Amino acid sequence: MDPEILEFDLGLGGGGSSGRDGDDDANIGLDVDEDMADSPAPSSILASNSNGGGFGTGGGEIYLPEGDLLDLEPYEGMEFESEEAAKAFYNSYARRVGFSTRVSSSRRSRRDGAIIQRQFVCAKEGFRNLNEKRTKDREIKRPRTITRVGCKASLSVKVQDSGKWVVSGFVREHNHELVPPDQVHCLRSHRQISGPAKTLIDTLQAAGMGPRRIMSALIKEYGGISKVGFTEVDCRNYMRNNRQRSLEGDIQLLLDYLRQMQAENSNFFFAVQGDEDQALTSNVFWADPKSRMNYTYFGDTVTFDTTYRSNRYRLPFAPFTGVNHHGQPVLFGCAFLINESEASFVWLFKTWLMAMSGRPPVSITTDHDAVIRSAIMQVFPETRHCFCKWHIFKKCQEKLSQVFLKHPTFEADFHKCVNLPESIEEFVSCWLSLVDRYELRDHEWLQMMYNDRRHWIPVYLRDTFFAEMSITQRSDSMNSYFDGFVNASTNLNQFFKLYEKALESRNEKEVKADYDTMNTSPALKTPSPMEKQASELYTRKLFTRFQEELVGTLTFTASKSDDDDDVITYQVAKFGEDHKSYYVKFNVLEMKAACSCQMFEFSGLLCRHVLAVFRVTNVLTLPSHYILKRWTKNARSSVILEERSSDVYTNYLESHTVRYNTLRHETFKLVDEGSKSLDTCNVAIDALQQAAKRVALATKNEGRATLVNGRIRGDSARDASRANTTNHKMLCQPLSEWEQIKGIQLPRRVQHLKQEQRFSHFL
Repeated sequence: MDPEILEFDLGLGGGGSSGRDGDDDANIGLDVDEDMADSPAPSSILASNSNGGGFGTGGGEIYLPEGDLLDLEPYEGMEFESEEAAKAFYNSYARRVGFSTRVSSSRRSRRDGAIIQRQFVCAKEGFRNLNEKRTKDREIKRPRTITRVGCKASLSVKVQDSGKWVVSGFVREHNHELVPPDQVHCLRSHRQISGPAKTLIDTLQAAGMGPRRIMSALIKEYGGISKVGFTEVDCRNYMRNNRQRSLEGDIQLLLDYLRQMQAENSNFFFAVQGDEDQALTSNVFWADPKSRMNYTYFGDTVTFDTTYRSNRYRLPFAPFTGVNHHGQPVLFGCAFLINESEASFVWLFKTWLMAMSGRPPVSITTDHDAVIRSAIMQVFPETRHCFCKWHIFKKCQEKLSQVFLKHPTFEADFHKCVNLPESIEEFVSCWLSLVDRYELRDHEWLQMMYNDRRHWIPVYLRDTFFAEMSITQRSDSMNSYFDGFVNASTNLNQFFKLYEKALESRNEKEVKADYDTMNTSPALKTPSPMEKQASELYTRKLFTRFQEELVGTLTFTASKSDDDDDVITYQVAKFGEDHKSYYVKFNVLEMKAACSCQMFEFSGLLCRHVLAVFRVTNVLTLPSHYILKRWTKNARSSVILEERSSDVYTNYLESHTVRYNTLRHETFKLVDEGSKSLDTCNVAIDALQQAAKRVALATKNEGRATLVNGRIRGDSARDASRANTTNHKMLCQPLSEWEQIKGIQLPRRVQHLKQEQRFSHFL
């Protein structure tokens, strides 16, 4: 039979070298334990039997074995044109039989170091070397399965003087079961990605598809996974290598862009982790001057998002964003992370904090990730960390897909359980009821999320500022700043053009919102002075939200449930829904209120429950410490809200209820002291009589002064002030604290005080 030409288009390598046969001219080489699938593919791999004539090059053509060659088995004396040809033939034989191969050992020439002998073995040859030095003091988190069982099957070849390679030894028998044909594609040395498959992967990867979807397309195209010839892991590795190759050129575009921006503006900040010469394996952060300025005004709460896959390399593009005074997303800086290790995040957070003048935020929201959490604890130990609820709900759909299909009501019940409870006790009870109802108490992911509940369940977070307009509803997605501009198919060359377009678009939207706020007046829905005041201070978006709360008070009733010295507790409930009440503690002297719903602490806007208490106590305008500058028209200016001391006192005395309670408080102290003895009682009565005469005189003179909304104007007011200097000093004592307030002073929870006594019966 004429010699046949075989070409094995396999991903195998290791160049063959001509050498001299002979044991005296060789020494044993090291075990390389080289998997055949990891070697570069030669253009043509040729083999011949020892009785055949010469073999020419394949010229890139595919020659398939015919006849008996289909079942050709290695034998001693069989010749090959090269070491690669021998390797390819043995691997082809292994594929037919049902086992995987690898390179085991080699011998090199003492004269020139060229390989003169190779041994190819079954992948199950030998036993795993449990090196104590490698495993000592090192915890193995994911131990690999044992695959080597001491199989002796092998093929040995050595080079001849002619340069050809001849089989010097062949062991056929295996000590383990062989793999059936429909599973051979899972064996490592036979997992090969063909040229057409690579082309299809490249095309789909450029379109933004991930490995899983690409494999689904390949299985459909080839008619089954066994015909594809490789696994999803191979596809993923190939795509990663593609990204790395493409990255080498385009990452330089990133650094060139950042250097150019910094040359144009010295306030442009960028940093590369480690040496810039190693940027291909480093992380990069940058923040333009506007982003840094944004942080000075709106840096109280921050969102950090690594879920973007904004380019074809699928590097995590990680923006830092916040919320401006119009409730719009605002940028605080961006990063490209080559890896998402803890060290990478620690470097990034420290670098970002340095760019933001070292002032950490009050709160930060991120994706649910243990590595990010650890880094935040190291860099922002005082910052409240929250996991994005939107991402958790999205992950829930993946982790509980079968539950969603089986129980259509589960999703709604899950959302209610997360969003609606008003107390921690109510949430815990609701959660346990939910997991029992749907038999999910032992579900691993749900249990993990319950353990992390303090980082994402609203009822645990309401005491911290997150700039959220609603306690139960968060933004649709954290990464909304660049939505519509960058996506998974955007490469780095395109990215910065789209990045700049996103910045321009966001800036234009803020300018438009500023214009609408400054040049148009919102329609008022009530005659309340508080509504008019809010319309003049807040931006349009924030005023609309405040107006909803103010109008909502019309359906709520507020009644005293506890009256204890300075603090009065009100029970606030919607008309006809007394079973669902909120409790507002109102300190009359300090004009501070704390509601059980904690909306002000969470969003910086007063809730309808506090506003309902203000309505029944005749508080006509918002106290200054409840107007956060970050929500006002002047949020970006250096102008401070009007807090002149001359106005603070008159505002403080504006409400009749405040005046009444202030007088009651001071008189009560007089009664307590005066009742201790007969002498002090007489002094107190005399003082009260003198005070009554002064009040009568002030009432008589009041008609000569101009009254505006309960405030005394003109000379008479100044005279009255001089006549009552002692009392005014006593009443104005709390005002120094008010004058110092320039931003938010979050009301803390006030404990119940004992029931105070009425003093009217002493008079």
